[in-house]
Amino acid sequence: MTWFDLLFGAHGWAPLLLRGALTTALLAIAVVPFGFGGGLLLALLKSAPSRLVRVLCEGYTTFFRGIPDLLALFIVYFGLQALIDKLSHAFGDELHLELNAFVAGVIALSVVVAAYSSEVWISALKAIPPGQIEAARALGLDRRRVFMQVVLPQLGRVALPGLGNIWTILVKDTSLVSTLAVMDLLRAASEASKATARPLLFYTVAAAVYLVVSVLSGITQEYLERRANRGYV
Repeated sequence: MTWFDLLFGAHGWAPLLLRGALTTALLAIAVVPFGFGGGLLLALLKSAPSRLVRVLCEGYTTFFRGIPDLLALFIVYFGLQALIDKLSHAFGDELHLELNAFVAGVIALSVVVAAYSSEVWISALKAIPPGQIEAARALGLDRRRVFMQVVLPQLGRVALPGLGNIWTILVKDTSLVSTLAVMDLLRAASEASKATARPLLFYTVAAAVYLVVSVLSGITQEYLERRANRGYV
């Protein structure tokens, strides 16, 4: 069979690869609000008055940035499953709950992305001129209004390059969830290669899809950066 028949024939694998690509896209998009939002929360907590809070947040980011992402995925997945099993036993054996692999992947990747993005947010917070904050307080704004009206509107512009790089890494790291039996792009390519004994073809197609997404992400990031920096020198 030709490569065209293997992909687009009557029993071609293109539909499965397409579903896998959509799963990969949905997974990456679902991680963004939790990963980036969690990173911003961590960055703010690292400047909290409580030393214990700062130490715990630093320990969190050090741990998840210091271990392989695949290991972090397993820790979160099996840790959450163990917690769910204990809760199931606590409420009775008739209540059986099982952690969905897709949800587990979103949680695990969000935990990792939050650790990395927190450093980007910290750098963005430090880039805000202190004089702006002092001027806002001199006008009588409280801390919440200073953050919401002065600091937050500028954070996105400053943090955008770093967050864009993390997004590109995230898209590639979604392939790790294939180890949890999630039918993402890499898992679909693996299933197709096993069934047809043509691994080079299907892994090349998967690589091409990841490459296209990365290139489009780079173009989008460049556009957003130009738009966000209008009026800035």
